[in-house]
Amino acid sequence: MLNPKNTNLIMPSNFLSLILLLTVHASWASSSSIQQEFLQCFHKNIGSNGPFPPSCYTSTNSSFSIILQSTAQNLRYLMPSVRKPEIIIMPTDESHIQAAVICAKKVGIQLRVRSGGHDYEGVSYASEMNDPFVILDMAKLRMVTINIEDSSAWVQAGATIGELYYRISVESRVHGYPAGLCTSLGVGGHITGGAYGPLMRKYGLGVDNVLDVQMVDANGQVLDRELMGEDLFWALRGGGGGNFGIILAWKVKLVPVPEKVTVFTVPKTLEQNLTQILCKWQQIADNIDENLFIRAIIRSVKTPKGDKSVLGLFQALYLGRADDLLEVMQRDFPELGLQKKDTSEVSWIESVLYIANYPSGTQPEVLLEGKPTFTNYFKAKSDYVKVAIPETGLEGIWKRYAEDENALMIFTPYGGKMSKIPESETPFPHRKGIKFKIQYVITWVDGERSEHRHMEWVRKLYNYMTPYVSMFPREAYVNYKDLDLGINTDDNASFIQAGAWANMYYKDNYNRLVKIKTKFDPENLFRHEQSIPPLPIMEKKKSFDWETSDDKV
Repeated sequence: MLNPKNTNLIMPSNFLSLILLLTVHASWASSSSIQQEFLQCFHKNIGSNGPFPPSCYTSTNSSFSIILQSTAQNLRYLMPSVRKPEIIIMPTDESHIQAAVICAKKVGIQLRVRSGGHDYEGVSYASEMNDPFVILDMAKLRMVTINIEDSSAWVQAGATIGELYYRISVESRVHGYPAGLCTSLGVGGHITGGAYGPLMRKYGLGVDNVLDVQMVDANGQVLDRELMGEDLFWALRGGGGGNFGIILAWKVKLVPVPEKVTVFTVPKTLEQNLTQILCKWQQIADNIDENLFIRAIIRSVKTPKGDKSVLGLFQALYLGRADDLLEVMQRDFPELGLQKKDTSEVSWIESVLYIANYPSGTQPEVLLEGKPTFTNYFKAKSDYVKVAIPETGLEGIWKRYAEDENALMIFTPYGGKMSKIPESETPFPHRKGIKFKIQYVITWVDGERSEHRHMEWVRKLYNYMTPYVSMFPREAYVNYKDLDLGINTDDNASFIQAGAWANMYYKDNYNRLVKIKTKFDPENLFRHEQSIPPLPIMEKKKSFDWETSDDKV
């Protein structure tokens, strides 16, 4: 509190301090007013006779920080300098989400939706934009309903992909779903960006196996596929999270899997010809039997002598028995030297645990915990490769690995079903011609102290890779959001102002996504640092005829 008797506070030498202090008080008052106005509107709209009431947390609540941190994977976006939400709401019913949309529009506050927290750049729970915002945390909406008779499942947005996998396995040993490798991914956001995993070469992505959806639109209406129409249904399946509405649930198509599948992980060091083996992997990974998924995980390690070196882990899932796998490997990839003792025949749900790096013997029920297996300070980037990286290019990577002890790259093979689906089938465009995807990850544990050094390292590696990856555009995966590619700092960012990310994430599908955004969310209620912007009013009339054939699916 200001002391009126302390006249020093108004002396010129302290004038700046007074201004700053008054500004802070004004900010607090403004924040409190926004919170109060939104919550009054919210509680009025949900009423008192509805379903189990939602939990609401403001910064004055003792549980606020715990809830905020509960599923946040990237600790960079929990640091004090990062803008935090005014309120966190945990809805238990679709009516709560409808009320939040209505009140966000009335009060003029942003909505950020968090279904799992794996969001690499934290746009579901942090903000670099100017407006205050509210988080809708979907963690209490996690019902999964399996229908084996028609090979489908309804799964609410707050469930994890691991929970979906587990519920499928309880009902059937010969059904699965082609989505993520990390089991704590929230289904709501995971599928909006694509949802790739070890079944992708056989069955495509999660978005390629979606039958229906329920969502709340910018008017607070609940829509399904029939009500929204095929344009919006197309956009939701790969058009990225936080762009068109709030996903309530997906209806997904289950796919057949054998009762027994085979997994293996084979390590190779530089001294064991890792470079040459990785060169051969690049030649066969996208062309090998589509029942076989082999990814390469490249890590920086220390030798027994303390020197820095590189380790490659070739990790695989084969939809079949070990003897059949060995025949495929001997024919197409003998350089890896796979032997039967390296393999394990397991059920599909056990393969999920294996690839997610759970310890051997872990029971599938662990998937119901929905806990992230990775929480750290990190920066990630992505690339797509169409032409094999030469040996000299790989050697240049190894040299850069010697500069940081926490380096990680993951090479994920494409081909198979991925090459048979047209780029325009869904907004996810990275299809035919892609050999593999690269994920770059750098981690650290000491927060801001070493952030600059590690961030610069991964950016320099990314720049080094420019000649070896896709061009015009250089492609990137929207679910590995990368704010280095551009940020919409203006809350009313236009179609023209969108950063490089637009073409990198969506390629030629971007223009159609903008049309759909303009039609269904013209006021840009659903926005974030890399959200798809609607066209300005004048541009709508000049540029788009809603009845043209290219708007149809």
